[in-house]
Amino acid sequence: MDLYSGLGLEIQITELDVSLYPWEKERRELKEGESDEFTPELEQKQIEAYDMFFRVFRDYKDVITGVTFWNLSDKYSWLDTYPVKGRKNYPLLFDENFKRKKAYEKVVEFETQTETKTP
Repeated sequence: MDLYSGLGLEIQITELDVSLYPWEKERRELKEGESDEFTPELEQKQIEAYDMFFRVFRDYKDVITGVTFWNLSDKYSWLDTYPVKGRKNYPLLFDENFKRKKAYEKVVEFETQTETKTP
């Protein structure tokens, strides 16, 4: 962000979603016994990730001209089929029923956030 903003460029964050699972490059099938449940632990991990991203976005609000998401809700996500076919992912701010998730609440409570540059 420092590099691009230092060049005087406007920045657009596009196609944002936050997978709950560790990065995997190769496609694979769902393993027997592997869970895709939206557990409280995964929910907390997602809240923390979105909080971190949006703290950075707020730090660069003078150069970021927009943030768009890959989709609206967890009902349909490309991450449901990649990289693990058949594993449900919950990468967005609204659940499968279009209800706000706790990560959404964390993102929009920006009035209470302090502005400190993130390294």
